[in-house]
Amino acid sequence: MSHLQSTSKVKANALWSKSKEDLLKQLGELKTDLGQLRIQKITSSGAKLNRIHDIRKSIARVLTVINLKQRSQLRLFYKNKKYLPLDLRAKQTRAIRRRLSPAEANAKLDKTKKRNVHFPQRKYAVKVR
Repeated sequence: MSHLQSTSKVKANALWSKSKEDLLKQLGELKTDLGQLRIQKITSSGAKLNRIHDIRKSIARVLTVINLKQRSQLRLFYKNKKYLPLDLRAKQTRAIRRRLSPAEANAKLDKTKKRNVHFPQRKYAVKVR
């Protein structure tokens, strides 16, 4: 059955509904098929190269789905925790990550607050002629 299944490309859409065990089983089957095709390539001068390409891409799709599912589970686990692991934090740029937060940027010293209370900005009315 695995031989028939591997002849066609694996669709990523179909992988999302599968469990982790099924995905790992499919990954194992694809890897064994790839190994067999590589042996065939050596023995029978360069046949089936496009199937090797398809299976390699299918392995990549399965691994991508496994990794994305794992990351989404980790995100749920760390959702209300104080700290996030570095690889789950927003990447952005180094400068943006080190920038002051809005609360820090708007914070004023006590002396500045008192000055603003006691000496507010004066408002002038301009008479129009």
